[in-house]
Amino acid sequence: MDARSGNLKLKEEHFEGFTSRHIMNRLPHMSHLHRPTKEELLAAANGFWSRLKVRFKWFSIRSVRPFNFDEITALFSWVLLGHVVWIVLGTTTFVSLLIIAINTVLAQETLAGWVGSYLTKSSGVKVVFESAIVPKWRDGVITFKNVFVSRRPGQGTGHVSKGSSKTAAAVAAAAALSGSSSPEPFTDQQSIPDEEDTNYTQFDVSIETVNVTLSFTKWINGKGLLRDVEVKGIRGVVDRRSVYWSDDHLDPKSYRHEHNPGDFEIDSFKMSDVLVTVYQPGNFRPFSVSIFSCDLPQLRKQWLLYDFMSANMMTGSFDNSLFTIHPRQSHSFAGAEMDNNIEAGGKRSPWKKHSRIRIDGLNIEHLNRGVQGPFSWIHEGTVDIVADIMFPAENDESLAQVMAGLYDRLEATVISNQYHEPDSRRESGMDDTASSDDRRFLVTDLRLQLNNVRAVVPLFTRDLSYINNALIRPIVAYINSRRTFIPIHCRLVKRLADFDGSWTTFDSGLMDDLSAAVYDAFARDVVDEQARKRRFKKVGFWSLQLAAQAIFMGMAGNIA
Repeated sequence: MDARSGNLKLKEEHFEGFTSRHIMNRLPHMSHLHRPTKEELLAAANGFWSRLKVRFKWFSIRSVRPFNFDEITALFSWVLLGHVVWIVLGTTTFVSLLIIAINTVLAQETLAGWVGSYLTKSSGVKVVFESAIVPKWRDGVITFKNVFVSRRPGQGTGHVSKGSSKTAAAVAAAAALSGSSSPEPFTDQQSIPDEEDTNYTQFDVSIETVNVTLSFTKWINGKGLLRDVEVKGIRGVVDRRSVYWSDDHLDPKSYRHEHNPGDFEIDSFKMSDVLVTVYQPGNFRPFSVSIFSCDLPQLRKQWLLYDFMSANMMTGSFDNSLFTIHPRQSHSFAGAEMDNNIEAGGKRSPWKKHSRIRIDGLNIEHLNRGVQGPFSWIHEGTVDIVADIMFPAENDESLAQVMAGLYDRLEATVISNQYHEPDSRRESGMDDTASSDDRRFLVTDLRLQLNNVRAVVPLFTRDLSYINNALIRPIVAYINSRRTFIPIHCRLVKRLADFDGSWTTFDSGLMDDLSAAVYDAFARDVVDEQARKRRFKKVGFWSLQLAAQAIFMGMAGNIA
């Protein structure tokens, strides 16, 4: 066995050596293999698709052989990564291409439903799209044209459809006049349930154009998908006649909005050509509100009132009273230095910006409804308002050090000596003062001018203490005696945290603070007026005494 195995092993080694020597001997005699070039492959290809295939393979792997698994995986990874980068950096462009792909005649209702479902998450909102959604490549925006938005009882969880916005607006107006809140032509046949809560603001508005740009980064961070929004041509009705309040004491903070993930935080918001008619509860006369132009640096759902107050520019009218919001000008420095938070001496200012809000000839009826204090005592007249607002810088500690003591002293003075708020509200405000970590403040210098006003003594003054109640009649008499023109100067200091979740002047507590400041100003003016009258009486009595003394001395000289 050993000899046989040894012979087999020798034969195998001999065969392998012979084969290797045979291949090595033939290699020098083999002709050199020619690798085809790109031009040769293109010349050999037939047709457009064959040449395209050659070009793609030559660009990717420098050959025309079939792709292997590793190359296919790498290509898929690059395509996937490129789309991810495209979605993140060019969200608007990506969505525009997606809209073009599906925005056909048969898919317009489907696309409108998808977009409307995202834009109208709140229940009871009806959206009617008249035309398809069109992307504008030159401007880099997505445009919605002729959109009708409605919120009325009986509309369920919201409805999105395609149709004429003018027809929908006309139907809604006819339904509002006839008392029907759910018009039949563009709503489902639904009956309003008895248990449905109608205590909310209802509206029917038509929008001519809405231009939006999208941001995937904002959406992934929970700040909404919208980055820039521009709205043009709003017409409609805002109906608040169904809104009512309970008889219990209302805490303004309970009406503030609670932040939810996905609440929009728009980086730039512009609005123009707005005209709506507002219906207020309590049989208040309807009035119009218009905005000619509006430019906001940002618009956040959680800081709605604060962002509108800090607008770059806004002009419009409120019940035929013109109002403007613009940067306040000063002779000491220009607007560029103010925008850079730089004072005249080159130091960094604790204020982010200075704005001025001006309202001319506002009817006093808009200030004396649902409030307590001097405004509720005035039943006739108009008021001119000029408010210079200083907005705090972001996370500025120097502002906290400067304003903390001032705010505490003002709050203590107003609460203890002048206008006394209800105990529950004062206790809640003190608790918030003690527990708040945000020491930033918004300071407003107010100049009010009351024109042709008439005041009456209130029947019930539960909001005032016994001491302050004694000043009601002197204040009312002071207002009626100077009714033609009454100037008022006061300062409001509000914590920035009071605007967190506030959408109106009521839930921010701004109207209550304004009433307190106006009461304080009236009390000072009345005290000064009484002191002035006493001085006039003393001066008049002294002058009369001197005149009588001179007369008697003259008479004595004549007798002598």
